[in-house]
Amino acid sequence: NGRWFAGTDSGMSHLVRPAIYGAYHALFNLSNPAGPLRTYDVVGNICESADHFARDREVQEIREGDVLAVLDAGAYGMSMASLYNLRALPAEVWLPADPAAPPALLRRRQTPQELAETWLSSS
Repeated sequence: NGRWFAGTDSGMSHLVRPAIYGAYHALFNLSNPAGPLRTYDVVGNICESADHFARDREVQEIREGDVLAVLDAGAYGMSMASLYNLRALPAEVWLPADPAAPPALLRRRQTPQELAETWLSSS
């Protein structure tokens, strides 16, 4: 009768819209696409009580290490992203409308070295 929480290695510093406006972004478990649906609160890794991607959301069963897709972030993801709490910027992947077309990596994940250089070069 309790709640299931799924913690992620992302957070509101990467996609702030759910925290600010309660914006809805579909979630899909890429690692377990055929898994049974379970209701989760999907939360981020920032030390803020508003750091939720979803509350009471049905998602394919999430296991440690699974990769989740946060869909329809579009231009709002990176244009509103920040380095808050020293969190590196995430990768961005474009999923074409045609399911036969392969996904395309638009931007790779920022490395720890690149994150450090951002802070060191601004001082």
